[in-house]
Amino acid sequence: MPPKNKGSDGYKAFTDALKSDDISCFYIFHGEERYLLQRCIAELRLHLCPDGLSSFNYKKYEGKHCSLDELDEAINTLPSFANRTFIEVHDFDLFSCDDKPRLSKMLSDLPEYVCILFVFDVVLYKPDRRVKINTEILKRAEVIEFLLQDHSKLVKWIRLHFNDAGKNISVDDAKYLAFLTGGYMSTLYGEIGKVAAFSVEDTIMRSDIDAVVSPVIDTAAYKLTDAVARRDFASATRIMDELLQMKEAPHKLLFSISLKMRQLLAARICIESKLSKKELIEICGLKYEFHANALWDTARKMTLNECKQAVLNCAEAAHELNSSSYPESGLTKLLTKLAFK
Repeated sequence: MPPKNKGSDGYKAFTDALKSDDISCFYIFHGEERYLLQRCIAELRLHLCPDGLSSFNYKKYEGKHCSLDELDEAINTLPSFANRTFIEVHDFDLFSCDDKPRLSKMLSDLPEYVCILFVFDVVLYKPDRRVKINTEILKRAEVIEFLLQDHSKLVKWIRLHFNDAGKNISVDDAKYLAFLTGGYMSTLYGEIGKVAAFSVEDTIMRSDIDAVVSPVIDTAAYKLTDAVARRDFASATRIMDELLQMKEAPHKLLFSISLKMRQLLAARICIESKLSKKELIEICGLKYEFHANALWDTARKMTLNECKQAVLNCAEAAHELNSSSYPESGLTKLLTKLAFK
């Protein structure tokens, strides 16, 4: 029997199980969308420990400080005045444990009164399925991957949260806010509160969003490519300054800019070849439709040769950056080459 790995429907499947009190004994949570992951943990805690986390029936461990002896003791401790014992374990790598046979045996014989949850956060979830004992552990678990939400669900979620704050926002501006934040709900949740508090009108305007929301690095890189395509050197310089003020390593900034230029080239090739935005999304592995829209609109302003030259300029800048004592100056030099193509 294959592991029950719930992907894009993981959150819904889990909440449906909570509503029907059909809670498994063994869960594994992982994935990019930390907001939904953390929300599911909170809901599971509330369901199993309604009296609070100080309850005798709640145990929490951090992976590097957790031993198999402690886990074994927690598993075999009967709940007190409750139906279940909830054991929450963060960043314990199930698949590189020193004594995997013992761990596998513990997890294969969990009593019905136990619910144990392993959360992969800092530790990456990368089970080697070629190893038999890993497969044995996985097939006993309810594995839920929390993926980034699709475009339509995300926009609906943004608008609902603004409604909860007593504000309205258009579909286009909800898409714009998602674009600025990279589409991560954990980031969006905080930004929605900031924008709602800042706006003095019932309807959120794009100027409200621009006033208080700082774009993530990838989004700033999208904006930089568009400024370059419009030959707007003043805007491109301002965006580069904003990127440098983020205090990120110049190599990381250059990687993000270079990636956008390669994606821009792919978009221009798609346009030349009469391919669709959907095919661009597949070629570049983009997460959201609004990322494809940004690339597509910018690519229309540039020729194929200009896109190719931008990619070459980024490659040259990367080579120079590795040998430079002043990497920030290399980014400025790259910007000059891109803007005056």
